[in-house]
Amino acid sequence: MFSKFQKSLSFQILAGVIGVIILLGIISGFIGYNGFTYAVERLYADEGYNTARTASEFVDTSILRSDDYKLYKNQVKLTFIHKEWSRLADTQNATFIYLFRCETNDYRDLTFFLSAMNSSDSYEEFVPGKKFFQPDMRFFYPVKRIYEEGSEYEAFAIYRPEEGNYSGSNMTVYMPFRDSDGKVLGIMGVEKRMEFLTGIRRGYLNRVIVASALMILVVLLLYGIYLSRNLINPIKNIADEATRFAHENTQPEILLNKKIRVKNELGQLANTIDLMESDILKYINDITNITREKEQIKAELNVATQIQADMLPRIFPPYPDRKEFEIYASMNPAKEVGGDFYDFFLIDDDHLALVIADVSGKGVPAALFMVIAKTLIKNRAQYGGSPSQILRDVNMRLCEGNEAELFVTVWLGILEISSGQIICSNAGHECPAVKKLNGGYELIKSKHSPAVATIEGIKFRESEIKLNPGEIIYLYTDGVAEATNINNELYGTDRMLNDLNKTIEINSVREILKFMKKSVDDFTGEAPQFDDITMLCVKYLGNYDDNNNNINSEGENY
Repeated sequence: MFSKFQKSLSFQILAGVIGVIILLGIISGFIGYNGFTYAVERLYADEGYNTARTASEFVDTSILRSDDYKLYKNQVKLTFIHKEWSRLADTQNATFIYLFRCETNDYRDLTFFLSAMNSSDSYEEFVPGKKFFQPDMRFFYPVKRIYEEGSEYEAFAIYRPEEGNYSGSNMTVYMPFRDSDGKVLGIMGVEKRMEFLTGIRRGYLNRVIVASALMILVVLLLYGIYLSRNLINPIKNIADEATRFAHENTQPEILLNKKIRVKNELGQLANTIDLMESDILKYINDITNITREKEQIKAELNVATQIQADMLPRIFPPYPDRKEFEIYASMNPAKEVGGDFYDFFLIDDDHLALVIADVSGKGVPAALFMVIAKTLIKNRAQYGGSPSQILRDVNMRLCEGNEAELFVTVWLGILEISSGQIICSNAGHECPAVKKLNGGYELIKSKHSPAVATIEGIKFRESEIKLNPGEIIYLYTDGVAEATNINNELYGTDRMLNDLNKTIEINSVREILKFMKKSVDDFTGEAPQFDDITMLCVKYLGNYDDNNNNINSEGENY
């Protein structure tokens, strides 16, 4: 039963209130305790300072200015000073009055001139000229400040353990003993006991504890009644209603704000919960409909993804009976559908068209534009013509009614299979990489034309690339070069060429693209893919090698 009560809100609030009261009591007691102690210490310090000033008036500064300052040579004067200091210690309730001098920079190395004790104390007095080393650093810094900084008054309380004669609370006061020129000749010291301070402290603490205990009892009684009536019961009603709604998901027969009579924030909370329950029921219905629609959209996107994938050549090798070349391609969209595409097709028996392109934007709009662009390029290429003529006509068609202002970068090349000559046109696309015989991959840079569907009526530039048997051309979209890792670093064309050169010993273009895709994935790591990654690789084999030997698709003699 008690364990259950411990977990209740009532217990936690009451425990918190008790904790706050106790904490406030401790803080106030601590502040009062320290304030009282400070006031008493200042009172003792002022009394000690006045006693030190009075004691200094009995000492002639002339004997302290002398190099030979052994006071015991003047016994009559010494006896007089000692007698007056002793009487002063009795009347001022001082424990110890003394005068000392520091002869070195080590302010713990002291030489005493004279000391006097209270008649009620039995301490050993310091004889004139006695050397004394004070290891306690609490005495060091006040002496240092008087000698070096000219301090007029240093007072500090010393609390010694309650053992031995020289114990308990003591106030030590240091005052510089100066000559008429203001030079510090020595230091007057006075110590006073603070016996009654400990008793007053204990009494103060006892009163604070008793008052705090009574305050806690009264506050608990009144606050408990208040909490139960204005906080605990309303919160319990709110909790019960929340539990009921969570299990039933139905509107309450009696509104919660009618059961809770308070007009404070809890009443507002009850009204808000009533509104929230109504909104949640409406939201559940809305989210059910939205989920159904999203599932339908997802299913349609899956179909669109499949349709887009089916539009791209996916059967490899695509021309098993053609041994003059080997070709492989891949496309990995960043979303369900992408804007990148590749294509290759035979225009006639001796000409192979190679296309790789990237539509601006992502998602469904880019995918629709991709379908149109791919279809137009392939249909126009089948009628013949150079790459620049093909892109000119496709550009004219795509610019018509392009209100979305989409465009597509295209690299289009026509390979003459018999010679290895490629006539190509680059409309704002990435530069291809070519692997030469007995060499590595290098970028084939040429002047680009604007992207397709940007400017009406433009002419597209052309360039030539010559492939010898065994050489490879690697085509790609910017999703490769601009792949980014978690440190926001780009994969880049330099890293791409370096990885391509690691594939020199690989004969299969399929394995080359697999290696490059893995290299990009290893570089990006856990970073999300922001752009489509599309690659097309063609290895030109020709009909004969340099020794006039017929070769197969892997470049081996047979």
